[in-house]
Amino acid sequence: MINTCTVVLKHIRYTLYFCLLMNVVNAQVKEQGIIPQPFKVQKSKEVFNFDLSTSIWLGPGISIDNLDFFEQYFNSIAGYSLPPGKKLTYQSFLLNIDSAKVTQPEGYRLSVTAKQISIIGHDEAGVFYGLQSLIQLLHKSNGKVIVQGCTIEDHPRFAYRGMHLDVSRHFFKVDAIKKWIDLLALYKINTFHWHLTDDQGWRIEIKKYPLLQSISAYRDETIIGHKKDSPHRFDGKRYGGYYTQEEVKAVVKYAMERHISIIPEIEMPGHALAALAAYPELGCTGGPYKAATYWGIFDDVYCAGNEQTFTFLQNVLDEVLPLFPSKYIHIGGDECPKTKWKTCPKCQQRIKDEHLKDEHELQSYFIGRMEKYLNSKGRQIIGWDEILEGGLAPGATVMSWTGEEGGIAAAKLHHNAIMTPEKYVYLDYYQSLYPSEPLAGGGYTPLSKVYNYEPITKELSGDEAKYIKGVQANAWSEYLASTAQAEHQIFPRILALAEIGWTDKGNKSYPNFLRRLRYEQPLLKQLNINAANTFDEITDSVNESADQQVQLALNSTLPGSHIYYTTDGTEPGLKSKKYYKPFLISTSGKVKAAVFSGVKRYGHIYEKDFYLHKAIGKTVTLANQPQGGYNPGNTFGLVNGVFGSKLYNDGQWYGFNGDDLEAVVDLGKVQSVSQLGINILKYHWQKMWEPTLLTFETSADGKNYTEVYRQTTFNNNGINTVRASIKPAQARYIRVKGTNKGIIPPGEYIAGAKAWLMVDELVVN
Repeated sequence: MINTCTVVLKHIRYTLYFCLLMNVVNAQVKEQGIIPQPFKVQKSKEVFNFDLSTSIWLGPGISIDNLDFFEQYFNSIAGYSLPPGKKLTYQSFLLNIDSAKVTQPEGYRLSVTAKQISIIGHDEAGVFYGLQSLIQLLHKSNGKVIVQGCTIEDHPRFAYRGMHLDVSRHFFKVDAIKKWIDLLALYKINTFHWHLTDDQGWRIEIKKYPLLQSISAYRDETIIGHKKDSPHRFDGKRYGGYYTQEEVKAVVKYAMERHISIIPEIEMPGHALAALAAYPELGCTGGPYKAATYWGIFDDVYCAGNEQTFTFLQNVLDEVLPLFPSKYIHIGGDECPKTKWKTCPKCQQRIKDEHLKDEHELQSYFIGRMEKYLNSKGRQIIGWDEILEGGLAPGATVMSWTGEEGGIAAAKLHHNAIMTPEKYVYLDYYQSLYPSEPLAGGGYTPLSKVYNYEPITKELSGDEAKYIKGVQANAWSEYLASTAQAEHQIFPRILALAEIGWTDKGNKSYPNFLRRLRYEQPLLKQLNINAANTFDEITDSVNESADQQVQLALNSTLPGSHIYYTTDGTEPGLKSKKYYKPFLISTSGKVKAAVFSGVKRYGHIYEKDFYLHKAIGKTVTLANQPQGGYNPGNTFGLVNGVFGSKLYNDGQWYGFNGDDLEAVVDLGKVQSVSQLGINILKYHWQKMWEPTLLTFETSADGKNYTEVYRQTTFNNNGINTVRASIKPAQARYIRVKGTNKGIIPPGEYIAGAKAWLMVDELVVN
């Protein structure tokens, strides 16, 4: 069918999309749905049949661009175009704008009867989104293009629905950007946040500063593997590229035609190494500097005490602003170490002259000054939540990424906020815990976790909640080395984000979303989108039973499927045990499981190792509580027989940020103990440090303890497995102490920050 498509070069992506869409939906008429889920849908038994007599009637104010996209779709499948109608006829297709009938911005009303298709939009965007919904409903039956009768009333929940893409760490060509913009538009995402500058590369042409193109846009080489690996290895290959201003204009125009606003991000005052490599006078030390060749946070930032810094950034923005008509300009503001500012005479003089308290207020001064400049040009700033440090600039919008706290704080100050917390909507994180998953940044944000994120938190009152303007998913590109890898990370999770941003909270349903998504998967594949398909894989939960044993629960969302499993490490098949309910783990070993629909196996083989010992399910008391993303919420994970992985994203690791570990295991009764153990995670490049001292102590009464083992060296970069054989002792209580490194020492990555002490599984034999 694709060979017979009429392809118009200007709209080749949309034409190809529609050809493929028709191939997919012909056999799936009864199962169609729309992503994101509309506000209200009423189906009918009527059917609208397109034929040569069907014409399109355009109401006043309808841009031909809105219609142009649809016509390319339609022509590619029907083989004919829909002519403009001079009057309403039996087979008319009407597009109109009526803000009185559709009161919500970007909203639309789509009505399909046997006689007529009508789309009424609140505005042009509403008409466009109505067409996107119609595209998902079109199908071919008996050689005719038809639409099932329905009435859809729809509008977005949030005004801001965004996707962020970092092109600094890895560069993506214009064709890839446009391809992704097409899909964002289809799923009603209206903002593309383009992260154009960072330590590893400057990606936008600035004519006044040609060295940004010849020096800053390139790095000498790129790290191989993960940042946490030690020692670092490099590929020895120069890497880079940038977008010319003409290319930027073309992308912005392309997006605007699809009702997508592009917000550029020019990082300041941190993440500036690439710029400093070309213009070292803008740093506190004067250099020399080089664009970073690995990922992370770097001490060298723009000098806040140097007037040349502000002149440079203002000149850069003077060239950026004409390229981007967006209301907002993103100025970064995140992860700016103050180390160099503390010893820089110019920065210290600035603090004195401006009567600032410290370097945090110096950052606030920096952001505030750039905000005033952008305000003078008729623009507003957005910054990451660190712009709250030292006081928030008057009109700033906060993009809350480190958690939800920044957005909450901004809303309580009556500042607008965009919610984009990393543990829920970071698309560079792993979406599956299966070993076959390609290298990713870390973390774990499966499709279900993204979909179930709720941007309006309980901490906000009704009046405060109105300052949460929307939601955004972020794709950082450290480990997105190719277009295919980027697509694997972005799709289909960005569709879940689209539904968060558009669909009313009460209309959301994850099972229903999965049903609709399954019929999108073939389309994404045929569009050559390398979308992940991990959402029907087996997921698990390891829990404590009523009698303090380990219980394993398995789940798959694949409809009509069954799970079969083994507990002896053998491959599961249809003759293996069939899973009905959570079961107890009674012996050490490997559990394997697989999903079957009929006789066909789907997805990967699930595997989980269990190691049972005397402390399984026993009570653990902690002197200090774990923190951040390394606080599972209970202590069972320390005695559940499951060892945390080297990716530290499976909920098994307990992290203490600057605090010591002191854990007491109560075995329930006095018994013989001859081996004690714990796992320690050591990744200095992730701020995860081994303890300076680890000790084990035993006690019969919980009051008088005897030290039986100590260790001060942990040589492995990664998991250090401690298994201490001791002289047999009679004990009920085991106390484990680990002394945190405290403050990361000078010369190390993120020197001056608190070290993480990461531990898992307190083993007793």
